[in-house]
Amino acid sequence: MLFWIALTSLVLVTICFWEVTTGTRAMTQLKDVPPLAGTSLPKVSVIIPACNEATTIEPALRSVLSLDYPDLEIIVVNDRSTDHTGPAIKKLQQVFPQLELLEISELPENWLGKSHALQTGAANACGEYLLFTDADIQMEKTTLRRAIKHLLDNNLDHLCMFFENSAPGGLLNTLLMEVGGGLLWLFKPWMAKNPESKYFIGVGAFNLVKASAYLAIGGHSSFPMHPIDDIMLGKILKRNNYRQECLLGYGFIQVPWYKSPGQLINGVMKNTFALYNYSISKVIGGVSAVFMLSIFPVWTFFFTSGSTRLLFAAIICVRLCVFALGLHEIGLPVRYAAWSLISPYFSCYISIKATLTTLINQGISWRGTKYPLAKLKKQPLL
Repeated sequence: MLFWIALTSLVLVTICFWEVTTGTRAMTQLKDVPPLAGTSLPKVSVIIPACNEATTIEPALRSVLSLDYPDLEIIVVNDRSTDHTGPAIKKLQQVFPQLELLEISELPENWLGKSHALQTGAANACGEYLLFTDADIQMEKTTLRRAIKHLLDNNLDHLCMFFENSAPGGLLNTLLMEVGGGLLWLFKPWMAKNPESKYFIGVGAFNLVKASAYLAIGGHSSFPMHPIDDIMLGKILKRNNYRQECLLGYGFIQVPWYKSPGQLINGVMKNTFALYNYSISKVIGGVSAVFMLSIFPVWTFFFTSGSTRLLFAAIICVRLCVFALGLHEIGLPVRYAAWSLISPYFSCYISIKATLTTLINQGISWRGTKYPLAKLKKQPLL
């Protein structure tokens, strides 16, 4: 029995890792797209929501202000911040008067804070294209010229971009790869550009959308309380036959995302149960899959022998090799791959904790606001 479990697991693990590896390698890298030349370019409105972002907002805004793009509108939406976010933005306005600041003092009913802030920013924008990004993103100065060139050359309505994460330590980086790899396998972003494919994608760090397409779908009001607003935007656009693509922005878009595994766990609490569409059976299925393919082989290796043990050893080796390859490609030490034998436990813990916390509290709490589970469940499914 264990032999067949091991053989099946090895086949499944190999297929999953091969699909993610070949899929991501097929995606266009922004570094291979030359910057769009000229000064007569489409107007772009950059919309940045900020809620208690005092420690990251200044470097993020300075990064956007340094973009080498001639026709740029920058709108910052201060969403009920209780720290020094507002004063930090106003201080920058004294040096860069082109910064536009919108203040939100109250959240309307049936809206998630970030989605409402993004919708508010879009309603006040006048660009032909809208770039939704976050208040902790830092971009290389040619990022937007390259993105617009690829969008125009490929007649796209929506272009999103994966970013480079700057996180300390082996465990945290491996855990980010664990979670990220699972999302890549689930959403298959390399398939989003195929109009015939059911797959879609969106990335909160860089969601560049044609304004007319955004208005046609109703913007964020189509999913006002969905915690995973970036991917939902991609889904609604794709379902309405708008063309989209996802690029690899490594070296051009950087996020100082999380500083510890604890921060990561707390940071994804609001999204995780929503990722399963609030389905307990899907959570059980997802956790079981991670256990059987990533945890069980390590345990069983020590209690089997012969060909069965060799198969479990092969599963472990495939996992270590794939993580080592991924770490090498993003410039991190391959020795961090050893943490991939530990990271699945954190992945399971995140799913279980997020589910139980949401069910016990009957909702999620984010940035000081509680959102009832009953209302969250009424949002479109991911």
